[in-house]
Amino acid sequence: MNKLIIAEKPSVALTIAMAFSESGYPARKTVNGVPYYEVASDGDTLYIVAAAGHLFTIRQKEGASGFPVFSIEWVPSYKQNPSSYFTKKYLDTIEVIAKKCTAFINACDYDIEGTVIGTNIIKFVTSGNVNSSVSNSNVKRMRFSTTTRPDILEAYKNVTEFDLNNFSAGEARHSLDWMWGINMSRALMHALLTTGIKKIISIGRVQGPTLAIVAERENEIKNFVSKPLWQIFLKAKGTEFSNTKGSIFDKEVAEKILGATKQAEIVVEKVDKKENLIRPYPPFDLTSLQIEASKVFKLDPSRTLQIAQSLYEKAYTSYPRTSSQKLPYTLNLPKIISELAKNEKYRKTAEYLTNARMFRPNEGAKTDEAHPAIFPTGVMPKGLSAEEENVYDLIVKRFLSCFGNYAKSELTTVVLDADGEKYAAQGKLYKEKAWIDLYAPYFRAEDVEMPVFEVAEKVKAEKISSKESQTKPPSRYSKASLIALLERKELGTKATRAEVIETLFKRGYVKGAFIEVTDYGLSVYNALHSYCPDIVEEDLTKQLDSDMEKIMKGTIAESDVINEGKEIIQKLIAKFKANEKQIGTALSKGLEESEMADVLGKCPTDGGNLVVKRSKIGKQFVSCANWPNCSTTYPLPQYAKIVPTKKVCEKCHTPFVKVFRKGKRPFEMDLDPNCVTKADWGKPKPAEEKEVVAIKTAAQVKSEKTVAEAPKAKKPRAPRKSAAKEKPKTSKAKKTK
Repeated sequence: MNKLIIAEKPSVALTIAMAFSESGYPARKTVNGVPYYEVASDGDTLYIVAAAGHLFTIRQKEGASGFPVFSIEWVPSYKQNPSSYFTKKYLDTIEVIAKKCTAFINACDYDIEGTVIGTNIIKFVTSGNVNSSVSNSNVKRMRFSTTTRPDILEAYKNVTEFDLNNFSAGEARHSLDWMWGINMSRALMHALLTTGIKKIISIGRVQGPTLAIVAERENEIKNFVSKPLWQIFLKAKGTEFSNTKGSIFDKEVAEKILGATKQAEIVVEKVDKKENLIRPYPPFDLTSLQIEASKVFKLDPSRTLQIAQSLYEKAYTSYPRTSSQKLPYTLNLPKIISELAKNEKYRKTAEYLTNARMFRPNEGAKTDEAHPAIFPTGVMPKGLSAEEENVYDLIVKRFLSCFGNYAKSELTTVVLDADGEKYAAQGKLYKEKAWIDLYAPYFRAEDVEMPVFEVAEKVKAEKISSKESQTKPPSRYSKASLIALLERKELGTKATRAEVIETLFKRGYVKGAFIEVTDYGLSVYNALHSYCPDIVEEDLTKQLDSDMEKIMKGTIAESDVINEGKEIIQKLIAKFKANEKQIGTALSKGLEESEMADVLGKCPTDGGNLVVKRSKIGKQFVSCANWPNCSTTYPLPQYAKIVPTKKVCEKCHTPFVKVFRKGKRPFEMDLDPNCVTKADWGKPKPAEEKEVVAIKTAAQVKSEKTVAEAPKAKKPRAPRKSAAKEKPKTSKAKKTK
């Protein structure tokens, strides 16, 4: 029997083909330059082909631009989006090879998206219509969490029936997200058009509530009124104690406590020692990996997912799009650990676990029916980039550390009494670091030593002081912390949350490493919140997500959920149209304010506005707002806030901006990296040069003094006879240089 196996990407297709080939070199053939593989297995001929992600997408059947619109269909991606034209050759290749086959196996990633990708291809090649139903009884599903040879062969051996419920849930999500996004976005753009402004605006089913989360935080920050506060500190035996009242908001009260403490006798009231057990962190799920990689490597969550996907496709780690923190024993954990011992970097830890037979992982509470937690396969990695090496090391050490023993720490709390005023300090000593050492350097276990104090002991205050400060507004979200919040709120999916946040950046609703909502973004939120709040509230989105989960479990029909979604959208559109002019006015005002706030200056090429933009991977740069008609761009420091100064460089005529970076002094610079004003960047500063000159001058003075005090030579050295024999001074200088 001829069987067609469909992989999600070319790299995975090759990996699958190599798994079936005894020699490791499967027969590689091509159609129109696209490779496919042919191998024999148990009397069958397997044809392994690759998709390139989604080969099909949803569009409306009619070409009308109005709204609401609900008549949709699946079509090849290359027919809908010019940037997807490269996918045509992949679809053509699969269609040619499929004619030779009578059985079809979806070997795309085992999640909803992988099911939709593979199933749409199978529907297209078996019936010629992607909008048909799967009717061929010879349609199967391969399920694997790693791309190692044993797992692929095991998945093929245990192929399951076509996962209809997963496909139905995925199709419902695609359909509802498309209908919600296209209708609400068109409604927004039409409202703005009533003010004479034509601009692309989008608001998605999950994008709306996500915008609301960051906009509400932005309003909290903007409306925050700072208040003065005081804290009282006492220093004894080199240890700083703080008043147990904490922040004091009355200056007179603070001064009274400070004065009383200075006059009081200080007595040790309590010394409490407590041993704590510190549980190992669980293995990574996708969200926790994104959060940790953001914290230790400053990696954008979207980039972390790309790297983790690459490691999976190379068979070095397991499938990353998982919400599980479980490592079932069926993974053969002892074998994985023993394979990791062959890597010198992890040999010591792996051998320690193996010798102690520590094979039971400390797991987390989160589960995923499709995949386990993220884990290394044990395959020796080769040719990794620096970023891949970092993420791989993080995954391996997290995996190994979860088998470690609980760490132990001793927490010492000392309370001092100063005539009724209590002051407390804590010390922490790690008695047994256990798993913490296995996870180094990604866990910082620093001891905080506490001197010996005895109950009833009288101590001398070395310093008593008060510190005045101000209350602070709530912190802005980072991408990683926002993803974690979306997960807790059950908004979006593990695979789409980072993409939703990126869309907010692309639309100009938010900016900055610590997410700041632009005036334009606030205007979109305020307009929707005032006139059509359901679009930015969480309830409807959660309701539809819950219904799609029920489709996966087979307790509700796909058609029922889609019809429910259509009714919700119709009600929202009706409410929207009733307030269209007010919404358009609010959007127009916000757009104008945002554009003025983001302008850094005028483009020296065509006079357009220079604004800060972000690349697909999150890098910020400056671009002319008249792009693509003007291609002027300038690089920017990353993870920095860029503020216009309204000054222009006299040399290169580009604007000056002020750069703010955390933990560093702000500085001004013009945007042109090739400007002559930057010629000395990276060289010693004038102050440093003066210091060097001063040192040399002092040395010269000392040398001259020594020469002056030395007895004169009786006979000076005779000059060389031939200057031609001397090496030119420039030669020596050139060599030194």
